[in-house]
Amino acid sequence: MPPKKGKLIVADLKRRSEKGLLLAKQTLQAEKMEPLELRNAFKHYIKYWDDFTHVGFFSLACEAVGGTPDDNLLPQAAIAMMAAAFDIHDDIIDRSEEKNKIPTVYGKYGIEMALLLGNAFLIYGLKLFADTITIFPTEKGKSVLETTRQLLFEVGNGHASEVNLKRKRLTPNDYMIITQMKAASIEADMMLGALFGGGNETEIASFARLGRILGILATLRDDLVDVFDIEELHQRIVAKDLPVQLLFAMRDKKAKTKIKAILSNPKITEDAVTELVELTLNTSSTAEMKNEMQLLIGEGLSLINKLPRKKLRSKIQALISFMLEDL
Repeated sequence: MPPKKGKLIVADLKRRSEKGLLLAKQTLQAEKMEPLELRNAFKHYIKYWDDFTHVGFFSLACEAVGGTPDDNLLPQAAIAMMAAAFDIHDDIIDRSEEKNKIPTVYGKYGIEMALLLGNAFLIYGLKLFADTITIFPTEKGKSVLETTRQLLFEVGNGHASEVNLKRKRLTPNDYMIITQMKAASIEADMMLGALFGGGNETEIASFARLGRILGILATLRDDLVDVFDIEELHQRIVAKDLPVQLLFAMRDKKAKTKIKAILSNPKITEDAVTELVELTLNTSSTAEMKNEMQLLIGEGLSLINKLPRKKLRSKIQALISFMLEDL
């Protein structure tokens, strides 16, 4: 991905998420959290809480159908809270003690406080979300709630399947199925953004599918990029949790011998990472995955071109298109 293009996309999503994320922080800060250790864990989390993905995608879909994101900050705050709950709980599942050299709640305060804080975010997020859908007629509100429940349950089932399969031998097919399930979270973001933005049924369905496509593409890209990152690679070697694409590459006997020799070195150099990347990208599993990504990008671009409104069309096209760049 060209650095400038990637930075522009991230900057836009961050800008879009600012007000919704701020409202989420302010709303939770007004709550009394006891005991002191839980309150400290909460303060630690919000100090570094800058997730722009979910709220950013909601805002993008909302504006694209003619809505005003600033008029829909409550659902954005609710989405941010629920996403944070999943994030905190994921750290427990993955035993992630640090992210970007910053201790996670799990790493700093332990499993009990992390579990309880995640519960607090989830409870408040669900309550706030239930309040926001009262703007719709009763039957429509029930439908929105049920669709959101189904999508979030699918995300949970995806994570549960991932945990279960880690104990076995994960196949590329298993990996794709789980990735598709976990992408339901971005589908929910964009579906709700289009809904609250006043989109028609066609637009809501289109943005729901675009969300699923973006969720899949983002996960596949992130898992490949993990092989490129020296620091991330070191952490995952120590945790004995190698990037999934590297594990698939090791199914090739020749590649496995070379990869094991590189990983056995206590100091991995940039040249070694370059070799790992080449070994990974040249495997059949990676080629198949990139082909699948290309098909998804094509489907996404086709959907965008069929949208009745042209607003933000080029921005969404750029977002989808860059997913395969530099890979």
